[in-house]
Amino acid sequence: MNKDLARRSVSSVGWNVAGSMSGMVVLFVRSVLLARLLPVETFGVYVGAGALVTLTAVFASFGMGGAFLHRAPETQDEAPAAAVHFTLKLLFTLAWAAAMVAFALQFTAGGRQTALIVLTLTQVGDELTQTSRLILIRRVVHRRLAILQFLDAISTTVASIGLALLGAGLWALLATDIVSMLLGIAGLMIYRPVWRLRLAWQTARVRYYLRFGSRNMVAGLLLMALDRVDDLWTQRYLGNQALGFYSRAYTFATYPRKILAAPVNQVAGGAYAELKSKRLRLSQAFFRTNAILVRSGFFLAGVLALIAPEFIRIFLGEKWMPMLEAFRLMLIFTLLDPIKMTVSDLFIAMGRPELVVRVRLGQLAVLAAGLFLLGPRFGIAGVALAVDVMVVLGIAILMGLARRYVDFSARRIFSIPGLALAVGLLVTAGTLTVAYPTPSSDWWSAAVKIALFSACYGGLLLAFERALLKTLRQSLRALRPATAPPAAPDNSENPGAAPET
Repeated sequence: MNKDLARRSVSSVGWNVAGSMSGMVVLFVRSVLLARLLPVETFGVYVGAGALVTLTAVFASFGMGGAFLHRAPETQDEAPAAAVHFTLKLLFTLAWAAAMVAFALQFTAGGRQTALIVLTLTQVGDELTQTSRLILIRRVVHRRLAILQFLDAISTTVASIGLALLGAGLWALLATDIVSMLLGIAGLMIYRPVWRLRLAWQTARVRYYLRFGSRNMVAGLLLMALDRVDDLWTQRYLGNQALGFYSRAYTFATYPRKILAAPVNQVAGGAYAELKSKRLRLSQAFFRTNAILVRSGFFLAGVLALIAPEFIRIFLGEKWMPMLEAFRLMLIFTLLDPIKMTVSDLFIAMGRPELVVRVRLGQLAVLAAGLFLLGPRFGIAGVALAVDVMVVLGIAILMGLARRYVDFSARRIFSIPGLALAVGLLVTAGTLTVAYPTPSSDWWSAAVKIALFSACYGGLLLAFERALLKTLRQSLRALRPATAPPAAPDNSENPGAAPET
């Protein structure tokens, strides 16, 4: 079982990395083109509405996804457990959607009303595909999800860029959600459906979902609040234009975690749940997951922090330069946020979501105080700084609580990459100040910065962590899907179906 889980985990990470890497290039191009084609305020309207929809959609999910992934007697038999999950999801989602549409019609107008209604309806479709997605995550079989991720990137990009060129404005952004919803329904529920959709009501399972979900929902609500309250606050107190700058700073700052962190996070939850009764194996998985995230994330964030001015001028244009400070500060958040997710997955896998709730309550209080103390004075840079303080505090507490279930060395995870990051930044900045005080071009300046930082960062890791890097490299060697194929045709996504070609 352990070897099989390792094979499925590595294969799943491989498919996720392949889907993420290939799709990320497309999404990056889309983000750049839309930033050049659309006004700053349009992003503010869209992101503000999206923040409200995403935050309140927690009530549609009601934390039942974690209950389905958690290995318990009520979910041991997958088919009936999935049917009850879908039934409850349908009821909760329709109730939430009705409330959101009523709110939009009563209290909003113009573009914000349009965005709220459209995003609510597309979220309904996304929520109803969650059962199928959870089944694949539970089985640690991510091939179909990775393929859908890539197809989603392609199709939404074509739609949004086409509409932007035609002058559709806000609808160019809304099109990404509409197309994504339709693709998810087609790829998970219509074409070779992951499971045979049916409704079911079994009292014992319903009670389990509601009991577990009520605890997990609070954690989910707090997580969404931590991710979205800054957007809502910025729109309310600084305006749509400020939110437009802030949202693009966040979008481009999150590319480091999209490269590797997101695919790894998608697999970690299922793997932790399957290893929850094996402390040694769970500890190894926990350490290696976070070691990979830290070493890759620190490198990519360091590069982006150095080339931020060149990056904005080359790809986005001068009109986006006001986001520079916020962009650099947001990189701290994106360094640590993936680790926050893996630790939270650990507590959910162990059936202790209430531990996450306590930490997130404290984080939310810190974030709220930071927004009102720093936001009015420093603008979107102050908002980004408040978010950084919040996430650093949360990581410190969560890592301490994680020792109840796993054994690891925080020093081994953070110290050498942190040293390499600091030295790389100082050496690169110092060298450029002395040797190239006035760079001839943005392209040349960025290339020199990347080369210098890469040499410093990589050299220090090789000098101090050669053995650990070898271990991590062995774990990542099979990340390409083709290198770790199943021994036989894998139809676990669709039991009883013919082998996929």
